[in-house]
Amino acid sequence: MIRSKYETLIPALAQWPARRWLAAAAAAALTYLVVAVPTDLIDTPLFSREVPPTWWSFPVLGVTAVLTGLLLATYVSREPAAAGESDSKGRFGAAGTIVSFFAVGCPVCNKLVLLALGTSGAMQYFEPIQPLLAALSIALLLWAFVKRATSEDRCPVPRAQAVTAGSDADSPKQAAP
Repeated sequence: MIRSKYETLIPALAQWPARRWLAAAAAAALTYLVVAVPTDLIDTPLFSREVPPTWWSFPVLGVTAVLTGLLLATYVSREPAAAGESDSKGRFGAAGTIVSFFAVGCPVCNKLVLLALGTSGAMQYFEPIQPLLAALSIALLLWAFVKRATSEDRCPVPRAQAVTAGSDADSPKQAAP
């Protein structure tokens, strides 16, 4: 019988140590600030907005911050890692957070959108797709989080064996004259 990802997610989260939950909370708070301040969802004298935020901007930002925090926490090991160990996965989570920045931002305050579409193009073409960007960002973050959290205890695929010492791969290449 195949268990769904969500049936394995709750037991996986139950095994998380306190340091993971602390990392998730800190990353969620930091994500909220890093996205909310430049998009002027948190009003500061540093940034302003030409178009008021939509009703869904704050919930999208909240969900994005929580999912980013949870995703980042999956990179915190259960025990301290040995020196030199690293994990290079997680590009979908980063993409989800970046896409949410565009989703909740002011359509005419975004310099990239203004350069590409102009002011009227930003309002006519970019603003209507912002809810789709919000949904895409949440879907990417949720997928990346569930994938990482539910596959943590799986057996890793063995790496390929190192090339033997007498092969051509170890000999230095000489430049042609």
